[in-house]
This record gives sequence, C-alpha cells and structure tokens, in this order.
Amino acid sequence: MSVHSGSEVRRGEALSQLNSGEIEVIFSVDLFNEGTDLPSIDTILILRPTESKILFLQQLGRGLRTSAETNKTFVSVIDFIGNHISFLNRPMALLQAANANEAIKRLNNPEIDSKCLINIDPELVDFWQQLKLEYTKADQQYQLLKDDLGHRPTATEFYHSGYIWSKMTKQNGSWFELVLSQEREDKTLLTLTPYLPFLSRGVEKVTMTKCFKAILLEAFVELSGLSHPPTIEAVCIKSWQVFKRYPKLWIQDVKTDLQLIDADSPKWRKYWLDNPITFLCKQDKSDTQSWFAVKENRLHANIDIEVDDIEVMSTAMSELSELLLARYSQRQSASTLTPISKTVQSNVVTLPIEVSLDEQASLSYYPDLKIACGHFKTGTDNNSGTLTLNSTFSKLDPSIYFIAPASGDSMNGGKNPIENGDLLLLERITSINAGSITGKIMAIEIQDDAGNNQYLLRKVSKLTNGQYQLNAHNPEYTALLANDSMQTFARLKQVLNDSDFV
Repeated sequence: MSVHSGSEVRRGEALSQLNSGEIEVIFSVDLFNEGTDLPSIDTILILRPTESKILFLQQLGRGLRTSAETNKTFVSVIDFIGNHISFLNRPMALLQAANANEAIKRLNNPEIDSKCLINIDPELVDFWQQLKLEYTKADQQYQLLKDDLGHRPTATEFYHSGYIWSKMTKQNGSWFELVLSQEREDKTLLTLTPYLPFLSRGVEKVTMTKCFKAILLEAFVELSGLSHPPTIEAVCIKSWQVFKRYPKLWIQDVKTDLQLIDADSPKWRKYWLDNPITFLCKQDKSDTQSWFAVKENRLHANIDIEVDDIEVMSTAMSELSELLLARYSQRQSASTLTPISKTVQSNVVTLPIEVSLDEQASLSYYPDLKIACGHFKTGTDNNSGTLTLNSTFSKLDPSIYFIAPASGDSMNGGKNPIENGDLLLLERITSINAGSITGKIMAIEIQDDAGNNQYLLRKVSKLTNGQYQLNAHNPEYTALLANDSMQTFARLKQVLNDSDFV
C-alpha cells in the first residue's frame, strides 16, 4: 500500500492494517520517519537517497522496537539507493565514528551496546573499503566533515579525518583551492584567491626533512611578518620560543649541543639562519620563483598583499603551518611506534617484552601500500604499523627505511626472485640519498585520474637515447618506458625473510 497526502487510505488505518497482517508493505515518503510506534515492523526498505545521518537513523529507528507478540529478534534493512557518500555515512552514524577510516576499521567488530548486535556481510565491508579508497572525492569528504564539526574544517582537521592528502591535491590543487570551491559565499575567504599560488607552493607544499620550516613559518606569522618583515634576530628568537612549545620535536630535531643554548645566542642565530631560513628562501627547481627572501637583514614574503587582506592571509598561513607540523608529527610517530606484533601471511608473532630495542630496527610497515610486481596497482600508506628487525639492521634510519608487501609476479624470475606477498625493505628517495637509479630495482609511483597513488616495482635501465626503461624479471611482462608522470619514490634494498625479524 502507498500512503501519501492524496491516498484513499489514511496513515492510521494503513498502520493498523500492517499491524494486523492485512497488508505486508507500506510505501511512503517522509510520513513515518519519526513518531511511528509499531514494534512488529521487521524490515526497513530504503528507496530514497539521503546524505543526512540523522534522517537515516530516524528511518532505521522505525524497526528498532522489540516485539514480544511476534517474537521479533532482528530487523532487516534493505538499502537500494545509497550512493557512496551515504554508504560511508551508515557505518559512521552507527558506530559514532569520527571519520570513514575509523568506521571501516571497526566494521569487523562493530560493538555498540551489549544488547545490540550488528552483523555486516564481509563483502559489504570490502565494498565500503573500496568506495573509500577509490571513489570518495575531496569535496564530498569536506562537506561530510563540515557537517560533523559544525564549522568549516581546518586543514589539520581535514588531514586527521583520514582522507589521503595527495588525493585532495590531485583533485583540487591545494587546500585553499578546495576550501574556496566549497565556501563560495564567504567573501572573506574569497579574498585569498589571488594569493593561492603563494599559499600552495610557498607554504603548504614546502619540503621538510625536519620540522624547521613549519616552526619558522609559524614564527613569521606571529611576528606579523606580512605587514612588517621581521629582522633575522627577531625571527631566530621567536622561532626558538615557538619550537619550545613542541618539546618532543625539539629533542628529536635539534642537535644535542644546541638544545641548552638561549634564544638570543649567536650560535642559535647562525644555526637557524643556515638551515630553515636559507632553505626557505631558495627557489625550488619545479617553481618559478622563491617565495621568501632575506633583504637588508629582514625576512620578506615575496608577494604583494593588499593591506586589507593581510589578516586573512596571516590566518591562512597559520592554518597551513599547523598542518605541516601535524603531518610531520604523525609521520615521525609512525616511524617510532613501539612494536607489538608482526604479521606474515596471517601468522601473528608477538615480540617478547624483554627484547632490547637498542639492538633492533623498528621500521614503519604499510600493509596496504602494495608494491606491484605486475602492473601499476593502487596502494595507500593510510594504514601503518611497526615491524622490528634484528640487530643486523640496527643502523637503519626509520625516517628513510620502511617495509611494504610485494603484490604480483612480474619480478619472480632471475637469481633473486620476488614472490607475491614477500615483505620488501625499501629506502625512500630523498634529495640527500637520490644517487643513481640505473641498474637498481626501484619502486615507481604515479597518480591516476582520481588522485589515487599507484605503485610498481621494476629494474631501471637507461637507453642510448637517454630514456629510462622499466624492466621486469618475469619475461612474460614487457618493458615499460618511463615518462614524466612517473616518480621513483623508493629503492629496494632487499627481500626480507622470517630470520630478519625479531
């Protein structure tokens, strides 16, 4: 029966007939979202789209009454309509999760209340995971987060929501380009439009091997640097003061012999000028200009800003420097976690508590990175843990070395075959350790049109015409020519075996 404003049967009569069994199904739009008390309802059929978690829970609630009369023990929910955003809303709403990542992690054991059981088909869990990885757009994630928070998310809040940052930049270019696309009515934010290149390339995308540049940018903003370029002495002192707010980073990144000197020490000034200030003022090879400069002993931003726009620009810079610190801190935390267990082909081995960590190497392990031995394969570093290697590897730098699984069979030939599922010890490529790639087995990274990172493991050779060729060990796979969209992001050091682990 269909119940609506023009139907012959009224609402109360229809519910009575449903309760008595005269009819089996009522179709309606919005009439029974709330206020309907019919405990015998055991099936909810959803045939309308909604992105509202509140509305979804109201609809679901029509079937969540127990009924002794019908001996009802569960309610079935059949949802034919949910698009990918609403699919991801479901677990987030049910589990009261802060974001999709957290929800999906809890789906395999969705504990809500001792009297409530959710039994989710494993195929649906896999489906949600695929939707999260492949189809969620940054603007949709932005609106979901804004709905949850009740305000415009900051860059750091968006980052901690679990969305892959590289996907966001692939789709939108930069953080504030995404913000402006979603906040078209905010006239204050729209004044950032002419300054987007500076915010993006000069602040958000600065390269950092340590946290120094983020600290420097924060100090620059606090000194009102956009309106009054501060002296180098003032920048150094303020940076020291800002740095001291982050004691863990201070101990981790500042040289031991400098940790006890004062803010106005000439030694600190030289150290800070030689490191972040000088490097912040250098022009990146991929950029058209340097975004900061030292002129007459003062640090200047290389950009002309209208006086009325300085306040909103300073706030934007502060938001991005906070993001830089958040990303750096999380990256460092991932590389220094205390090891708990390692998983190799589903066999969990618990590390003994008495093992001395001084003789081990605890490296980040990315089970979902999937270094493809075949064709480029989508992977993510969103999920990470820690694996501990024996004393042979004790000198490895955890900020450079990491572990990821091989996936596929293109490299399973030759003297040292790499099999599907092997754990690979990889060395990140940085400006310091780039070196030669010819003749080396390298992990290659590209991004697809949706902004997903994809990875491939191949041996690199250089052709006579100067081009690089990516070769497989398995003769069934043809060689590939490298192009500008590909980046070498890691070098294979070795395939690990069980004896390499503690």
